[in-house]
Amino acid sequence: MPRQLGSSQRALPEDGLIVAHFYDVESGRMDLDARGGGHAHEQFDIPITRDGGIQDLLAEAERPDRRFDYVICESIERTARHMYYGTTIEHRLERAGVRLLAADEPFQLATVDGRKPKVATSLLTRRVKQSISEFYVVDMLEKSWDGFAIHTEAGYNVGKPCYGYRARHVPHPVPAKRAKGVKKTFLDLDPAQAPAVRMAYHWRITERLGYQAIADRLNLDPATYPPPVPVDPKRSVGRWTYSNVRDILTNPKYTGHMVWNRKGRKSRGNRANPIEEWIWSAQPVHEPLVSLEDWLKAQDISGHRFGSRSTSNTNVKHPQTKRSYLLRTYLFHGDCGRRMNGKTRRGHAYYVCEPKKGYVPDGHPTAGSFWIREDAIVDKLNEFLSTHIFGTYRRNLLDSTVRDLGAAAQREREQRLAALRREIDDTTRMIKNLVRNFSRIDTPTEDFVRDINEERAELHQRKTQLEAQLAEAEEANQQAPNPDLLDTLPMGEVRIEELPEDTARRLFEALRLELRYHKDTNQIKCTVTLAGTTLPATRQAADEAVILPFDRERRLNQRKHDNENKEGAMASTSPVPILGV
Repeated sequence: MPRQLGSSQRALPEDGLIVAHFYDVESGRMDLDARGGGHAHEQFDIPITRDGGIQDLLAEAERPDRRFDYVICESIERTARHMYYGTTIEHRLERAGVRLLAADEPFQLATVDGRKPKVATSLLTRRVKQSISEFYVVDMLEKSWDGFAIHTEAGYNVGKPCYGYRARHVPHPVPAKRAKGVKKTFLDLDPAQAPAVRMAYHWRITERLGYQAIADRLNLDPATYPPPVPVDPKRSVGRWTYSNVRDILTNPKYTGHMVWNRKGRKSRGNRANPIEEWIWSAQPVHEPLVSLEDWLKAQDISGHRFGSRSTSNTNVKHPQTKRSYLLRTYLFHGDCGRRMNGKTRRGHAYYVCEPKKGYVPDGHPTAGSFWIREDAIVDKLNEFLSTHIFGTYRRNLLDSTVRDLGAAAQREREQRLAALRREIDDTTRMIKNLVRNFSRIDTPTEDFVRDINEERAELHQRKTQLEAQLAEAEEANQQAPNPDLLDTLPMGEVRIEELPEDTARRLFEALRLELRYHKDTNQIKCTVTLAGTTLPATRQAADEAVILPFDRERRLNQRKHDNENKEGAMASTSPVPILGV
């Protein structure tokens, strides 16, 4: 800063005087509207009085009582590292009657024989310098970006290790930097933190819990699941938070791959980049905590849950909220695809698709909103779950194509898995026999040893290929349609309105329930997805929610008794829509 000020003072004519100092400590590539509001200059002991930043300079230049007639800088690229913003600053100053000077450019302030100073040559020089400056910065950024890409592909970590891992420093591969003690960093598993990461993904995938719900569970056992500590320990809150869990469940490094460029530069607001712009190492470079498939499943759940709470309590961000709506998160408008939100009218819970005023989404039937009563949906949902999912004849209610072809395909997959396992066992047996036969030879020849080694290598290679095929077939079997999954669920009746809300929502999440209401036909389409990987959690949720046949009569008698003793009951005067399922 003092050097720049000195250069500017020496370039002034004898009667020139600097009356104010405007400067910022920030990136010259930031958007002009975002510049001038930082406080980085306060971190340095700069022996120059500061009258403001770039925005203060432009604001004063446009005032009639400004303190200066010209603005001078050491070099024109000091105004901005982006040519567009540099010329914008220059134009705004000229429009206010203030000329922008540069200490390393020739300039003339006074008129000669009434003629204005000539600026054409200096203007050309200035524009060339601005172009070269922007080229230099962009070129350096591109080379730096390529360097980070190679760095990532080699498996090196950038920044603080993510929770669940710790840094393992290795000597820098460049001799000059290695001589200075510079190191590179790999990631090693942290045994104390890894269980929390695995459990967070498990809860997310099997129970589809939200970030805060997972944080609450982790906080119940801080000894087993120690909370993260930020870079600055003074900022630690000593517990798991919503953002801690979100960072873990969205970080692809837990797959064992090194990943970089997930976020844009700070000058662009640190916004997330599209996933296709991320840089991944070709192969896993550190021990994974989750598989790539599980990480992708967690991202799918994030898209499904976006903007909706997973807890059963009321929305704490809106203290005026009087109730919690049972079917939020799961109910969508079937035509426009928007999630319907809960509202209360005359004491009854409704769900409404209500776009902003003046905005009509694609597929939305009218310019206004429409409402549907919760109890009407619950009645039909009870019917659907009690017959199609937990009913005695649920298997027969499946589409015949799905039922028949699904069973046939399942038999073929099981036969394929059994055949692969037999081949692996046979290959293992052949390897053992080969070693056993070799041990019986007292004096094996060199050719014999070579042949044995080649045959053993071929068998090991074949076994590796078979194991890879088996893993792929098992994964395909887990993902394939399988009507037999229905048979693993209990049989009985479901009465959603009688369940605690926590229990009901656990059932909805385990079944991956999705409801789509079509106003034109006044029908609800109910979709349930069963997956082999989440079946244990589904069975557990179903066991809590389903009324078994032998318990049904007792429940009915209890319900009848409660209704008889209920006082002050009033019948609803609002008609309840009849929905088809």
